[in-house]
Amino acid sequence: MTKPKLHFAHANSYPAGVYRQYFELLADDFDIQALDMHGHSARYPVSDGWPHLVDEYINELTKRYDEPVILVGHSLGGMLSLMVAHARPDLVRCVVMLDAPVVAGWRAWFWRLIKVSGNANRVPPAKFSIRRRNVWPDAQAAYQHFAGKDLFAAWAPGVLADYMESGLKPHAEGVQLRFTREVETMIYASLPHHLPTLVRGRFPAPIGFIGGTDSWETSQSGLGHTRALVGKHYRIVPGGHLFPMESPALAADATREMIAGLLGESGKKVLKKQAFA
Repeated sequence: MTKPKLHFAHANSYPAGVYRQYFELLADDFDIQALDMHGHSARYPVSDGWPHLVDEYINELTKRYDEPVILVGHSLGGMLSLMVAHARPDLVRCVVMLDAPVVAGWRAWFWRLIKVSGNANRVPPAKFSIRRRNVWPDAQAAYQHFAGKDLFAAWAPGVLADYMESGLKPHAEGVQLRFTREVETMIYASLPHHLPTLVRGRFPAPIGFIGGTDSWETSQSGLGHTRALVGKHYRIVPGGHLFPMESPALAADATREMIAGLLGESGKKVLKKQAFA
């Protein structure tokens, strides 16, 4: 039997290769594809509210598939998946947002004010990403740099090595990050403030949310609008904002179960090793 097609969109600054373990744990049940890096095509530059990134995503879907597919996105990728599904529901079977909460209400208004005032680069996370170190003498030095940080120390064994494998490229002084800190910062600084207009009323595609218990990003966004959007398709799992890297197996199981729930009767076929509840 042909496996359901799943298109994945990565978090800001983490190329799709970082999710290798997560993909492999889902590969028995899904045909998985992903764009390697969002935001790095001259044809689709980063701009306020990410309209060109949405266009890039839609172009990928229409180029790769001849039928609606499952969209799964982490952080940046989750928000892009939400916007793509709203713009082109004909391309989408369902959407799973991994720690990509909807910023709405007063938070969206305040964020718009920050952008209009020209201060988007002065607040986290853009404030920090613009100064991020991005060049090392060799891959081992880069690995040690990240391994010494609490954020990356929490990752499952092997995931940081996947980041080094997929996230570095040669540089005159050694190696550098492929996902540039300039693009990373532009993405943060242009975070959409118009999401409330997309989630009013009934959303045109089945949509679910999986967040991390210790995610600063989710805790700061307020979850009322996200809960209202996804209804019963809401789940919190142990871990932080990067829980797919911290616990790939847990993330894969939660994703599989969420997709099955979103697809209803047809989703029961997705779960081969677990009973559908």
